[in-house]
Amino acid sequence: MAENSDCMTLDEFIRIGSHGAFPSPSLQTEYTQETFCARGYTPSEPKTGAVAAPIFLSATYAHPEPGVSTGYDYGRCLNPTRLELERTVAVLEKCSYSLGFTSGMAAISCLVKIFSPGDEIIVSNDLYGGTYRLFSLYEKYGIKFHYTDTSRIENIEGLMTPATRALFIETPSNPMMKITDLSACAALIHSHRSDGLLIADNTFLSPYFQKPHEFGADLIVHSGTKYLNGHHDVLSGFLVYDRKDFDDFFRTVQVSEGAVLSPFDSYMVLRGIKTLSVRMEQAQKNALRIVDFLKTCRSVERIYYPSLLEGAQKEIYERQTSGTGSMISFSVRDGNTVPHILRNLRLIMFAESLGGVQSLMTYPIAQTHQAIPQAMREAVGVDGRLLRLSVGIENADELIADLQNVLG
Repeated sequence: MAENSDCMTLDEFIRIGSHGAFPSPSLQTEYTQETFCARGYTPSEPKTGAVAAPIFLSATYAHPEPGVSTGYDYGRCLNPTRLELERTVAVLEKCSYSLGFTSGMAAISCLVKIFSPGDEIIVSNDLYGGTYRLFSLYEKYGIKFHYTDTSRIENIEGLMTPATRALFIETPSNPMMKITDLSACAALIHSHRSDGLLIADNTFLSPYFQKPHEFGADLIVHSGTKYLNGHHDVLSGFLVYDRKDFDDFFRTVQVSEGAVLSPFDSYMVLRGIKTLSVRMEQAQKNALRIVDFLKTCRSVERIYYPSLLEGAQKEIYERQTSGTGSMISFSVRDGNTVPHILRNLRLIMFAESLGGVQSLMTYPIAQTHQAIPQAMREAVGVDGRLLRLSVGIENADELIADLQNVLG
């Protein structure tokens, strides 16, 4: 087989054989997601009985003879450790396929390749700044991005044209925690055109608390750096879907560009997923305690967290999720106090990112959302008074004491 060119397709790999290493996904459906997270797609490696997925570091694989393959050819195409992780993530999202990338942005970049010049995409206007920056780069290739408050379906309808090919949704949104109705968006884009796509970024809740495919999403993206890994020590991203034609296309893009997740990083995310359920539950308990504390702080003007939703937003959220998560945003009354808050935190760290076991405080206007134009930031409420807190699994009383010290 020619180096880098004749990589085996996933279907060929399954047909030729993987030596029994990967059971059918149907075998996983008997378990709750808590048990599945702990066990993984393949609970033990069949040849040795190892209960931890082996790290296969090889970049290339020997073939017994011409026309005969072990199922693996070249590391950019398939790697056993990465494939185990991809299948684990796919099952968690109740989909058939997943691809692991070097970052969440690499996953979204691969996703954009499915569009053509002239296509238009409607995007949540309250979103991660890196996603906005990436979409801005693709505009020169003739793809148009329109930003709006997708929590109001009428806003989406008002922007739709015959060229509208997809909706790209963050729900909850980053950082204002707005909720978009996935089912309504799916019905809207699918009725608009036969090739219309609903894309959902599921990073904030992870598949443990939200499964967008169940509500009509065609494509799901993750920054696996966040909750899936959960320990602030790996960059990773995932693209998840349920269609064979998508898999053929996205694997071709990934093999061509090479932004594949390394075997060691794949192992690290697999290890992180084993504790996904307990981390999500504990962090959520802490977040609920902290929200109650923030309600008592005179220095805090407004709190953004799913348990505080009302009316239609609350109904939508409760219908399409199973938890409130551990991301909290809040506005202080006086923006001049922000430097004091960030300098004097002792337990909570002033840092970008989210979703790990350690609690992090982020200043979106200067960090995660700096790439978004000022007018667009201010329109959604990302200003100099807004702080974002990713709650970890530390002792809740100690986290509250740290906040009490800086918020008064």
